[in-house]
Amino acid sequence: MPPDELRRLATLRALGLLDTPAEERFDRITRLAQRLFGVPIALVSLIDEDRQWFKSRQGLAVAETPREVAFCGHAIEGEGVMQVRDAEADPRFAGNPLVTAEPGIRFYAGCPIAAPDGSKLGTLCVIDREPRELSDADAQVLADLAELVEREIAAVQLALDDELTGLSNRRGFLRLAQKVLDVCARQSVPATVVYADLDDLKGINDRFGHDEGDRAIREAAAMLTTTLRTSDVLARLGGDEFCALLTGTGTAEDAVERLRVAVEERNARPSTPYRLAFSVGVAAFDPGAPAPIAELLQRADVEMYGAKQRNRRR
Repeated sequence: MPPDELRRLATLRALGLLDTPAEERFDRITRLAQRLFGVPIALVSLIDEDRQWFKSRQGLAVAETPREVAFCGHAIEGEGVMQVRDAEADPRFAGNPLVTAEPGIRFYAGCPIAAPDGSKLGTLCVIDREPRELSDADAQVLADLAELVEREIAAVQLALDDELTGLSNRRGFLRLAQKVLDVCARQSVPATVVYADLDDLKGINDRFGHDEGDRAIREAAAMLTTTLRTSDVLARLGGDEFCALLTGTGTAEDAVERLRVAVEERNARPSTPYRLAFSVGVAAFDPGAPAPIAELLQRADVEMYGAKQRNRRR
């Protein structure tokens, strides 16, 4: 399993590609790969929790196979094109039912395809029933075609992103975070929702203009990004509101402290025309009694509002 498996699965499922009908934009790429490499099978494979599902397939009748026998499950653990020149001679795959029975794989080459956040979702792969080997130039062509698949996936992701900061937007966060929580519940993994509101954005807009207000929002997003872990799900809900889902922990104390230190260091710079500050609320997710993301957000929002009121009285 990749080290970021929880986030990887959540990203995959939030995209909404699994179990959807064939699409010409992906089929065009697999047809091109099939023709360029002269192979009977070309696939866009997405690696789900316990299966590989084919968003596009040429030369293969089945829509999915178990993950435990998937060549692509190995390919997403590495970088670049993975080649299996002769599966019958490779101890990893010699007894694989995809080798010993239909479709009789002997040659496999797969290049990982990633979401915009870097999560490896699956591969673009080509398969032959005879041993063979790709040259370096051929491997580069396969990687270039895989990049085209990534661009199509990025177009899907675009509707779920905040244009100003590049973070997930509210819709994207709700979809992605709920998928993460579903996995956390199944695997008994704790999680925490953090709701962070950028204080006095209106004052910045009034004194310095909306362009500077936008710059403050981007700076706030950058501070949150650098203080949280890469496995955390971070979003701008709109306006001055941000939120994050932290997995593998029932507390956000360390993350909130890192943010506090980052804000203090930023505000201590002599060239800073205004100060930034956050009001923060937290809600813990119990995998034994799972609550939906909307409820956790509401609880964290209430706590955040209380923190904001206390900050104003200081």
